[in-house]
Amino acid sequence: MQNYQTFQPAQGAFNDKIILVTGAGDGIGREAALSYARHGATIILLGRTVAKLEAVYDEIEAAGGATPAIIPLDMKGATEANYRDMAATIMNQFGRLDGLLHNAGMLGVLSPFAHIDLATWEDIMKVNVTAQFMMTKALLPVLMAAPNPSVVFTSSGVGRTGRAHWGPYAVSKFATEGMAQVLADEYDNSHLRVNVINPGATRTAMRSKAYPAEDKSKLKTAAEIMPVYLYLMSDDSLGVSGESLDAQTR
Repeated sequence: MQNYQTFQPAQGAFNDKIILVTGAGDGIGREAALSYARHGATIILLGRTVAKLEAVYDEIEAAGGATPAIIPLDMKGATEANYRDMAATIMNQFGRLDGLLHNAGMLGVLSPFAHIDLATWEDIMKVNVTAQFMMTKALLPVLMAAPNPSVVFTSSGVGRTGRAHWGPYAVSKFATEGMAQVLADEYDNSHLRVNVINPGATRTAMRSKAYPAEDKSKLKTAAEIMPVYLYLMSDDSLGVSGESLDAQTR
């Protein structure tokens, strides 16, 4: 496997690729959508806040990228029927899906395990685990219609080693790692690859919520961790599946 932390795709490497990015309105999702579009992909922007998605849409168009699509969706309330309808729409409009980046996530409140309330636990599991299960399941036939489809999940350091006070968020990321491993193993003999990215400490709103006193200037920006996101969505990563990669050197 090449050095994915410094990977740069060839000119036009994403031409004709259709890539769905969740949580595309800001942070890492926004940067990934812009990066994929910059290299030629047509982006499907999925998120909860239409105004943010429209801003990314306008930015892609202003830069001369392919016209994106927008799917406004609150993953906390979405049903299996919503995801089936979404998959049918993508199939009808594009005929396939080359890439799916599961970036959207919910942090919740950091607290001792004994203080976690059930409603918060269930909300985080719905957004970070159940919604991703439902979406991936619905989109599998659309992904399998692509020549070299790639599914990328987003994990965290606390999804590999549990840490005090990270409660449901950490548990949800352990589940994410497991879901990706199950899918990668099931599709091991197919053209579908499934991998995980741990972004590491990045200058995002979620990171600021978790560490409000942190010196943000010492953190990498979302743009600086894009090489691994580009690598796993590019054909350079063909044959790479079941991996959990760090976007930054720890």
